[in-house]
Amino acid sequence: MACPGTFSDEPLSPAGRLFLQQKTDVVIHCIARTKNPIDVDGAKATIMSSPMGQHPRFCSLLVRDDNGFEHWRKTRLDVDRHVIVVKHRVNEDEEDDEVAVNLYVADLSVSSPLSTDKPLWEVHLLTAHKHVVFRIHHSLGDGISLMSMLMASCRKVSDPDALPMMVPEKTTEKKRDSPWSFGSMWGFLKMAWLTFVFVLEFLLRSLFVSDRKTAVSGGDGVELWPRKLATAKFLLDDMKEVKKAIPDTTINDVLFGIVSCGLSRYLDHRTPNALHEGLRMTGVAMVNLRAKPGLQEISKLMKDNSETRWGNKFGVILLPVFYHKSGNDPLEYLKRAKVMVDRKKQSLEAYFSYRIGDLIVSLLGIKYASLINYRLLCNTTFTISNLIGPLEDITLSGNPISSIKVSTSSLPQALTMHMVSYAGKAEMQILVAKDIIPDPEFLAKCFEDALLEMKVAAMEANKA
Repeated sequence: MACPGTFSDEPLSPAGRLFLQQKTDVVIHCIARTKNPIDVDGAKATIMSSPMGQHPRFCSLLVRDDNGFEHWRKTRLDVDRHVIVVKHRVNEDEEDDEVAVNLYVADLSVSSPLSTDKPLWEVHLLTAHKHVVFRIHHSLGDGISLMSMLMASCRKVSDPDALPMMVPEKTTEKKRDSPWSFGSMWGFLKMAWLTFVFVLEFLLRSLFVSDRKTAVSGGDGVELWPRKLATAKFLLDDMKEVKKAIPDTTINDVLFGIVSCGLSRYLDHRTPNALHEGLRMTGVAMVNLRAKPGLQEISKLMKDNSETRWGNKFGVILLPVFYHKSGNDPLEYLKRAKVMVDRKKQSLEAYFSYRIGDLIVSLLGIKYASLINYRLLCNTTFTISNLIGPLEDITLSGNPISSIKVSTSSLPQALTMHMVSYAGKAEMQILVAKDIIPDPEFLAKCFEDALLEMKVAAMEANKA
């Protein structure tokens, strides 16, 4: 089947080209668990009639011209080459479907690049486990774009004709000062200073400044090491209860507090008394740069054949968390995380990281840009992201979805974490280099316990 419309070869964006380089080649994995058995023919028909089967990016081959520049070239889409049906159990020794599928995706994360003789995506139907695994190359778009496309193919359980409802977390509208007021001028100076400090740190981390080595550190070449994948599960109501303990706290603040607390507890277990108090571990966090971040708005734009916001439209911030020994007030981790996140929000670090990447590609070429990005990942400890998913239960091809999880292919970091919320729950996929972090299930429990302890402390604080 040919995709609608006609156009000539289209050059890739700098970010898209970056994700195609050998050391920074990234595939996004989205795992959806269905409640009912999978109808293979129905799934193929849904794909072909959905935005995935119609969008130009998903109907285009990656080609390179004589100068080595990458382009998208329109091609005829053969859905049978993109849908891989696995009828047998993917791991006969593992009875738990979730664990078996995590093992399957962990193997895909290292050993299975996408073939360039067809558009850069696949859908794996694991019929014995009632799981669907979407494999989509990062050059096609970022998490916001791809989740929007997936959601545009889904419908509400409560209303089979309605798109899923997704809204960004609401923030209180603050009163704005006059442009010439003292508060406004001080805010501008603070923004300028924080931007300068954080961008300078970003550049230094991209070159030679590195985190101190710990039991969770990766490094050059670690992206080739075997992986394990585990899932940490949270209730959004628990995270919201924790939010109430500290004014103006967001879900992202709570998440980074959980990561700080959970990593501290894990390192206490792995290397007791080996680390000094306050040891810094730097995370690479993705920040959406779109003016209107709501996923449903992007889905509507896609239905109108608009590509205004499609692609990789995100910047990067460096988000440090700090090791502290167990026994501390769990809310202290949240307070420290909130202070740092607030400072990052007051800066333009994410915007400048995006522009610096474009500038390096223009001046030095994609190979140097890829090398600098690779060094940044080698010099930091983990990558983390958080996506807002549907607020209520949804169906895909008429089949109710019970779980949505996201991860990526392996990076030089030994630890990557990606969280997606769905219908009152949040699940974080923890992908690790298993020779460095052999027990990601225990790490996941450290994160889960961290939230529960924060919840107990928050409930006591909220009563006071």
